[in-house]
Amino acid sequence: MKTVIIKYNAGNVQSVMYALDRLGASYLLTDDEAEIRSADKVIFPGVGEASTAMAYLRERGLNKLIPSLKQPVLGTCVGMQLMCRYSEENNTTCMGIFDIDVRRFPATPGYKVPHMGWNSISNLRGPLTTGLPEQAYMYFVHSYAADVCDYTIAECEYIRPFSAMLHKDNFYAAQFHCEISGNVGQRILENFLKL
Repeated sequence: MKTVIIKYNAGNVQSVMYALDRLGASYLLTDDEAEIRSADKVIFPGVGEASTAMAYLRERGLNKLIPSLKQPVLGTCVGMQLMCRYSEENNTTCMGIFDIDVRRFPATPGYKVPHMGWNSISNLRGPLTTGLPEQAYMYFVHSYAADVCDYTIAECEYIRPFSAMLHKDNFYAAQFHCEISGNVGQRILENFLKL
């Protein structure tokens, strides 16, 4: 099985590589269209800022390539947000795979933004959540989030309810960092590789 991690100017790729190493999965880090198209599974991770990441994707044509993929694709953190329609972060038009906007958490007394640390996810459904306990704890670092919508397959609450995971056709996404969410996050990656 050929797994590709999409290479672009968003951090945290090393953590994803370590997580795949722990699963014994072979992978390739690349931005080459032919390599990405020929992969069995594609992982689109991300840490960073939406507008710069989208600019980089546009420069390389990855903004058109990613939505056209037919194999299972998993976006995480900023990767998930870029798969949505629009982000309030620097007024960014994203790829529109998920027809939902990404909104900043409002300033709220008693809450810090970014939402950083462990939080539980609920209302789990779909193949990536197989074997996960309801209220599983995942590791989040983000100031923006997609609302709960028809694509939501896991929810979280911080200031407001938001989508912890999304799914549409062959596209899956997680707002949290699977690769640093312990055994539960590892299970999600494992489930993805088995699709």
